[in-house]
Order: sequence, then C-alpha cells, then structure tokens
Amino acid sequence: MSGSLWLRPPGPEGGWVHVGHAAATGHALAGARAAAGREPAGREPAAADAGTLPAVPRPRQRTGAGAAAADDPMDELAERLDTLVAAAVHPDEIAAVLESDGMNDEYIRLTYGRHDSFALAEELYARVPRAFPEPDLVPDPWKVPLTACLLRGVIFALPGLAYVLGAPLLEGPPDRLGLPAGTLTLLAGALIGWVWDQTLSHRAYSWLGLGDRAAARRTLLAGAPAGALLGTAAALAVPGGPPFSYAFAAGQALYVGAATVLLVLGRERVLLAALAPMAGGAVLSLAVDLPVPVRVALLALSLLAACTLALRELPLAAGVRAGARRLRDRARHRRGEGGPVRWRMLRGAEEDHTRRGPRIGDSVPYGVFGLGTGLLVLYAALGEVLSGGPAEAVAAPSAVALTLSMGPAEWLLHRFRSGSLTGLRAARSPGAFWRRMLSTLAGCLARYLTVLLALGVTGTLLWPHAPALSGVRVATLLLLGAVMWTGLLLQSFGAVRPAAVVCAGAAVAQSVALLVGAGAPRLVQLAVAGGAAAVLAVLVCLLLGRATAHR
Repeated sequence: MSGSLWLRPPGPEGGWVHVGHAAATGHALAGARAAAGREPAGREPAAADAGTLPAVPRPRQRTGAGAAAADDPMDELAERLDTLVAAAVHPDEIAAVLESDGMNDEYIRLTYGRHDSFALAEELYARVPRAFPEPDLVPDPWKVPLTACLLRGVIFALPGLAYVLGAPLLEGPPDRLGLPAGTLTLLAGALIGWVWDQTLSHRAYSWLGLGDRAAARRTLLAGAPAGALLGTAAALAVPGGPPFSYAFAAGQALYVGAATVLLVLGRERVLLAALAPMAGGAVLSLAVDLPVPVRVALLALSLLAACTLALRELPLAAGVRAGARRLRDRARHRRGEGGPVRWRMLRGAEEDHTRRGPRIGDSVPYGVFGLGTGLLVLYAALGEVLSGGPAEAVAAPSAVALTLSMGPAEWLLHRFRSGSLTGLRAARSPGAFWRRMLSTLAGCLARYLTVLLALGVTGTLLWPHAPALSGVRVATLLLLGAVMWTGLLLQSFGAVRPAAVVCAGAAVAQSVALLVGAGAPRLVQLAVAGGAAAVLAVLVCLLLGRATAHR
C-alpha cells in the first residue's frame, strides 16, 4: 500500500480543529447578550467578536400589577438574568458577569442583602434551572465527500495491478520459502517504502497544519528521493532474485515516493491519471497475452508520468534559486558587503522557521505504526506460506481487501470526528458524552467491518485459486481491520505512540512465533490480531470521554 491516512479537516492548508467546552460556553454567552436586547446605557456597543463578558440586562420598566409582583429584588434580578444564569456552568461565571457590570459588594449588601457577588451568584445559580441554549450552527470541518475517500482507496490498491502486468518479467525458480520468484525482493522494498512513506507523510502534513505549504513541499522534495533510495537498497540486499526483480523494485520505490508527494498535496486525480496506462494494460493482459516490450512500456509510462507530475508539485527550481541566493548573501557577508542587517534578518527568519517547525521525532511513531500494520497485513496474506505451507495458501484477497478498505475507513473516521462535534454540543454531562461517543464508535466500526467483509468475500470469489474464507480466516480479517481502524482513530486522538507500540508488538509476536514454529499459523494470527484489537479497544474507550482528545 502506498499513500497515507492522516485525519485533518479538509481545506487548502489543512489545519487542526480544537473543540472544547469553552467554545460552547462562548456561544451561550453570546446568545445571552443577544437576548438582553441592548448594551447598558452610557456604554458603546461591544464588538461581536471582542470576547468580553455579557452585560447584565437593565431593569424593565413595570407599571400596575407588574410592579407590585416584584417586591423581592432577588426575584426581579433572577427574572432579568434568567437566560444568562440558566446557561452558566458554575456560579463563578455569574459572579464575573455581575462584577464586570459594576455591582460591588456594598451595592449588593444594600440592594440584595447578600454578603458579596459570590454569595449572590450562588443563590441565582440555585434558583434558576439549567437550560443550555443551542450554539450557533457552524460548518462541520470533518465533512468530506464519500467519493473522495473511495478514490483514495482505489489509488492505494491500483499499484497491485503492476504485479499482474509485470508477472512474465518475474519468472524464475521459486524463492527460498517457496514463494514466486522475486517475491522477497519486492516485499523488502515495499515494506521499507511503507514505513518511510508514513513518517514522511506525517511530517509534511504537520507543515500543512501550520499553514506552511512551501515547507511541506521542501520536506517532500528531500524525503521522497531518500525513501526511494532506501527502498531500492532494501531490495538489493535480498539475494537470489531474478535480475529484473531488482529493476522492478527500484521502479516500485520511485513510484512510492511520487505517490506520497501527490497524495499529501491532494492530487489524487492526477495520480489516478498517471496509473491509467498500467491499470489498463493489466486488465487487458488478463484476456490477451501482451508482448513483453508492451508490458515494459506501459509500466514505464505510468512510472514516468507519476514522477513527472510529482516533480511539478515540488519547488525544485525555486529551491535552487533560494539556495543560490542564500549562498550569495553569506559570501557578501564574509566580504563585508550587503550590510549586516540583511544577514541578521535572513538568519533570524531561518532560525524562527526552524524553531516553530514540527520535530522529526514526532513523526517516528507513525513510521513504527506503519511497520507494525504492514507486517500484520503481510502475515495475513503470506503467513501460512512463510511457515512452510504450500504456495497455494497465499491469501492475497485479504491483503487486497484491507488495502481497498482504507478509503471507506478514512470516510468513517471523518464521520466519527463529525459525530464528536455533535456530541460535544449535545451532551449535558461527561457520562452522557462518553455513552454517545461509544454508540457512534460502535456504529462506525460496524460499518467499516461490514465493508471489509464484503470486499474479502468478493475478492476470494474473483481471485483464481484463492483459498476459501473459513471461519478462522474471516475472524482474523475482521480483527485485523479493527486493529487498523482503531489504531488510526488513536492517531487522530493524538495517541499515536500507544497505537504504534501495540501494532509493532503484535508484529514482533507473530514474527517470533513464525521463527520458532509455535502453533498453527492461522491460530497464531487469530490470537495476535485478537489481542492487539482488545488492547486498542481499551485504549480507545479510555480516551473516548475526554473532550480534549476530540480536537
């Protein structure tokens, strides 16, 4: 799988949304001010967004029976402040508003017979029932179209057709583990590329979240070629593959780098167009025996298109010019030309840019998470073969289903985050909020697992000679889907480190079991996936009721 999945509100620069109780309180206070009708006499109207406390409504003019009905000043004050007091979450909020309106302790003792503003606020708070007004309608930053997420899922899976088109180029004796020729070579390069892709994508998205698109492009310009070199080196380190498998692995590494650039910068449709020649050729090759030169040409055309389109998105020429300009400034400074002011400004800007940027260490857990999930998906497809089973036991449809399901998974994660905003506005207590979010979580996860199961069944029926989906295989597939979805949810909560530790630990446990030959492969996969899913579910439930996690 190439590409990445980071939750952020849609928009040209990304940006993270912080939702807390203060936002809802601000809407309630603004509503109270609107209900008052006007500002106090003798004051200038406050700006709508100034963030000041709402003013106390002025006493209404009463005549006749109405004047006699308000003998107790406390009754009159409670009636005047009904909306404001009902929306308060603590008596101190009422006391702050009273004091900001000029009610000092002496006035309160003389008029209302209470010791100070806090005593008066506590009695008002006790008299008036809680009635929180609905906040103003605001745009939902997590609302994204389903088609966009489905498109990303298709793009994640389409590169797999390159192996179909290039199959005749990888013919040869089986690998050491009985896998088709070149499998280990390609897997080594793909796994390294997947880990690097996750780390690089997070760092670039962090720059986008800070509103610095140029820095994100510079990050991709430096990181994508480095990832391609690492992926190629990992493939070359695996001996015994067919000669063409190393060239294929190098092309695979280049594509992963180009795809990362285009996906992070939101160019999914452009990447889909680049993949069209390869995908069309792969589908055609299922019906027609295409000549080898035609297959190579189609593969090269899609790779060249992806790399060219990615380079167009990167500030290569601008970066060269900026670098030359900095070198000239440094040279002029050493010669005493150009004045020290420009040099200090340039150096200060660079230091400030570095200071406020994301730390590289913050991106490492995302790479660890990618390594763990990548190995778990690999074992789901090849676990039985790697433990000595026949080559026919390759469960490729499971891996394809998990890859395709990332599109619906992304959309459902956005729906969950949208539901969290609704829950923050609607819930009246922490317990009610937790229960509401638990219901939303169960609904989203159930829908995702239903989609994953449908993809797995469909793939198994269509894939030639695919092993049957037994009860153990179905349970393992669904548990792996739960691991990936809840892991991504924890990432969106800001708890990527626990998710990375759990997924990496599950991958290590399965690797050790494979090396020592402990237990039946299918049962080991089921136990590992079940344990990881249970731990991640507990972590999610612990964070589910924290409003600060839903930001």
